[in-house]
Amino acid sequence: MNRPEERGPTRGSPPPLLEVRDLSVVASQRRGEMLPIVERVSFDVHAGEVLALIGGSGSGKTTISLACMGYARPGCEIAGGSVRLGDRRILDLSLRERREVRGRDVAYVAQSAAAAFNGALTLGMQVTEAPVMKGLLSGDEARAKAVALYRELDLPEPETIGRRYPHQVSGGQLQRMMAAMAMICDPRLLILDEPTTALDVTTQVEVLRAFKKLIRGKRTSAIYVSHDLAVVAQIADHVLVLRNGAMVELDTAGDIIARPAAAYTRQLIGAAHVMPETISPGRAPPAPHGAGTAPEPLLRVSGVTAGYGRSGEHLALRDVSLEAFASRTLGIIGESGSGKTTLGRVIAGLMPARSGEVSFEGRRLGARVGERDREQLRAIQFAFQMADVALNPRHRVEKILGRPLSFYFGLSEAQARARVADLLALVELPANYASRYPRQLSGGERQRVNLARALAAEPKLIICDEITSALDTVVAQAILDLLRDLQERLHVGYLFISHDISTVARVADTIAVMQNGEVVEFGSTGTVLRPPHQPYTELLLKSVPDMRTDWLDTLEPLGRGAAGLQ
Repeated sequence: MNRPEERGPTRGSPPPLLEVRDLSVVASQRRGEMLPIVERVSFDVHAGEVLALIGGSGSGKTTISLACMGYARPGCEIAGGSVRLGDRRILDLSLRERREVRGRDVAYVAQSAAAAFNGALTLGMQVTEAPVMKGLLSGDEARAKAVALYRELDLPEPETIGRRYPHQVSGGQLQRMMAAMAMICDPRLLILDEPTTALDVTTQVEVLRAFKKLIRGKRTSAIYVSHDLAVVAQIADHVLVLRNGAMVELDTAGDIIARPAAAYTRQLIGAAHVMPETISPGRAPPAPHGAGTAPEPLLRVSGVTAGYGRSGEHLALRDVSLEAFASRTLGIIGESGSGKTTLGRVIAGLMPARSGEVSFEGRRLGARVGERDREQLRAIQFAFQMADVALNPRHRVEKILGRPLSFYFGLSEAQARARVADLLALVELPANYASRYPRQLSGGERQRVNLARALAAEPKLIICDEITSALDTVVAQAILDLLRDLQERLHVGYLFISHDISTVARVADTIAVMQNGEVVEFGSTGTVLRPPHQPYTELLLKSVPDMRTDWLDTLEPLGRGAAGLQ
């Protein structure tokens, strides 16, 4: 592994802007023990360079980034090492001095822009707050500088967008507004913590381009935190691979991709969000029992229109029709706002349709959950995107999984306990996890419990709503492998909703492409993903990063047409 102290600066070269040496961070345990979570990490970041920190959940990426600002999360402490930014030793500064550095010399862009902005204040007020409070700019100067940043970030209507509130812009626009807020004090170091993870592929391209343009134009140094090598390859000069808080390897982005030294790095490359080299044609529907007859679909959606508002006037679905079969996976793909999740909610009875119908095994379903019988409720289960929100934090896993067992099957406590153990084994978790709370599980483990809860009802169809989007690529691939294995063993059907077409390409037998509430293409995976493509499908495919460092620079501007810039 190349460590910075082994390379050493070349004679006459300028010192790095950021120098981290033997950084260690520990977390306190209930018994007073200190658990190492970052161990002796060292790296340099030179002026105008981007270093990517990459690794799975729990690898220490965000912890290291925060430590570069002299900050440790509650329950954690920086136990050793040094952080030098320019001529200042960050860890030797007082709390007041560290606060002066943050926002001025170092700026942080969090993963969730929606959580970072105050919904009651205009965007412009929040972008300009820091330089005015720190006495760097007057109000008028800050507003003028903000407008210039909006223009550099390719935001629409730069003169007036600052008057909008957070809910009045798209996710991609909000993420770029957060970049403007971070850059307005001209920081020397910018920390980007998973800034595109929650974005669909087309919006991700626009945000990556905006970040890259801003960093190059301002000659700002940056740390880019991510779990996806295909993404960081587009923006990073060097890559530091981390695992369990320790360094795995450090090298240039090109060398990490072309000549990875560590097996774990090769695993990250294999799990990255890129299109598979060969597109599966998709499996045909299961053979019918009676010879000479076509198989009946498990699920049929016919002409469904649905919307929000008191009378459903804001349409989210427009005349949607599709079919799904038992033991097969139907992928629903599209950008944010395309109607994917609304479709899943209508099918599950969580939201009524204005018109059209949903039928299951040939029987029309009630529009609402309350209009369906227990057997219909049992047959269709919903696995939600954010398992940490979907699972009750006050209940142990045993109770979380036991409730559907009691509701649908009336199992006794002893019977339920045995079945919970079976369910945990089914999703490849130890039986003793039954006594744990969700907070005691990793993100991937919580998602497995989320799946186990859906499986507890012994359903015929599970609606998987973006269940891998918040997971690192290695864990996400493990969840996809688990879904396929469960389908082969239990013959359950999946409705797999995602904004990542590369993920859908790996799991789906048929694909429905959605845009602006409509299905614009529907067919087998091989038919939809092989040329010629419908224009919007072509846009989605072009937006999936290739595993090479020049992909973003050589990508032609996306012709988004009716989709509109995000």
